[in-house]
Amino acid sequence: MRLSSKGQIAISGMMFLAIHGKGRAMTAAQIAEDQDISVSYIEQLFANLRESDLIEGVRGPGGGYRLAVPAEEITVADIVTSVDDRTYTMRETVIPHYGDNVRYLSQVMWSSLSRSIYQFLHNITLKECIERAGEGDFIGGVPAGLLKTGNTGDYANIREAG
Repeated sequence: MRLSSKGQIAISGMMFLAIHGKGRAMTAAQIAEDQDISVSYIEQLFANLRESDLIEGVRGPGGGYRLAVPAEEITVADIVTSVDDRTYTMRETVIPHYGDNVRYLSQVMWSSLSRSIYQFLHNITLKECIERAGEGDFIGGVPAGLLKTGNTGDYANIREAG
């Protein structure tokens, strides 16, 4: 599983819909302004979220995007895999064993880490993310304030928490 700025922006956009939308549609321009990015980039990301049935588009006056599923049923992993790695599954990756060479050991370690990241993100709902981040609480055992620095694509240094 990859964690990228696309995933971070998609999560923030979904949080925006959950917080400000409250069942009504929000325009791509409103979301883009909140994220300080282009409308076309939001449209690209939201096309993937729409294909994954996490959001729905509303046509006409007052149209835009809204959550298609309640926030408590959407996991952070659902959002990230929708925009970053649409083919990711939890199945075991088959890695040919070539003795104790470093490449094999490294691939095993990265495969295990990828599954752990997915499981971590799969256990956090959009609703939980909003509630706990708003309270400055912990999300999945990590202080919420350390998960985002406020700059798009910039991740906090988790080591500073210890």
